Amino acid sequence: MTTTGRVWVFGDSVDTDAMYPAYAMKLDLPEAARHIFYQLRPGWTDLVEPGDIVLAGTNFGVGSSRPVASLFQQLGVAALIAESFNSLFFRNAVNAGLPALTAPGVTSMFQDGHIGTFDLATGDYRNDTTGETATTRPLPGLLLEIIASGGILPRLAAQGFLP
Repeated sequence: MTTTGRVWVFGDSVDTDAMYPAYAMKLDLPEAARHIFYQLRPGWTDLVEPGDIVLAGTNFGVGSSRPVASLFQQLGVAALIAESFNSLFFRNAVNAGLPALTAPGVTSMFQDGHIGTFDLATGDYRNDTTGETATTRPLPGLLLEIIASGGILPRLAAQGFLP
């Protein structure tokens, strides 16, 4: 499972409140998605395009368990890559079918606008702009299956556990 796209680099300890502000939780999904990262980068949602990749430092997604994955999906973000994730945030992303990969040190390899290729099954990744390559621990098979199914609920439905 490989994804290639333009990279947007964010820092450490980006919390879910900064991704999904409280006032936006009252809005329907398409409008709420327009407010993601507003506190950190006003106007970012006007620049992000379907297929882009969000790349972040350590402890990405710390905070409450707000359903941020749906906002990224609404914007067409192809994957989340971080040096480390808050565990609840990571699992919520995978359960929603949004590819997420932990890659320690990855922020030192990329700048905004670089093109990156990430293989979740092998852990190999490359900065296509600079040619630099690295490897991290790949996602386990079960998580790859959940992502490939479009999330945990579609996977359970396909297996006959849900209507």
